[in-house]
Amino acid sequence: MDLPQFTIGSAHLHHAAEVAAIYAHHVRGGTASFETEAPGAAEMAARMAKLLDAGAPWLVAHDSDGTLLGYAYASQFRDRPAYRMTCENSIYIRHDCRGMGLGKALLTALIEASAQAGFRQMIAVIGGAEPGSIALHAALGFADAGRMRSTGRKHGRWLDTVYMQLPLGLGDSAPPEEEPG
Repeated sequence: MDLPQFTIGSAHLHHAAEVAAIYAHHVRGGTASFETEAPGAAEMAARMAKLLDAGAPWLVAHDSDGTLLGYAYASQFRDRPAYRMTCENSIYIRHDCRGMGLGKALLTALIEASAQAGFRQMIAVIGGAEPGSIALHAALGFADAGRMRSTGRKHGRWLDTVYMQLPLGLGDSAPPEEEPG
């Protein structure tokens, strides 16, 4: 299958049902997410609103008909103030559009949007140590930052979590204009 023509833009709450549907497929059948129950559209809209209200980037890829093909977002890595400059990325592609370059395009756009949002480090937390996700992140310059063995259990097996990291913008070469507080 050829890569469909697509456009990447900012997500809006009206995308919540399609985002939830894409995510549900991965929750039910995959190991990238350690959730075992897929959230519905209302819960996904709440998650989206929380990040969008905080100024975090949430991007969607859609085809010329407006059908959502995938999405990516960055959220603060942990809740404590000292983590304010570090984000974690998440990328999910519609199951029938995987392996066609959408993930690379979304992650590339997300890296840029996250740097513009003021993040200095991006962390990939790769559930299930998914080889495709590891390869995607490595291709875009992420470095291995560690592996935690058997941190999750899903579909009758133990799953590792791989961490990868990419500096954004100035990274740690200079202090931020304002210290977290």
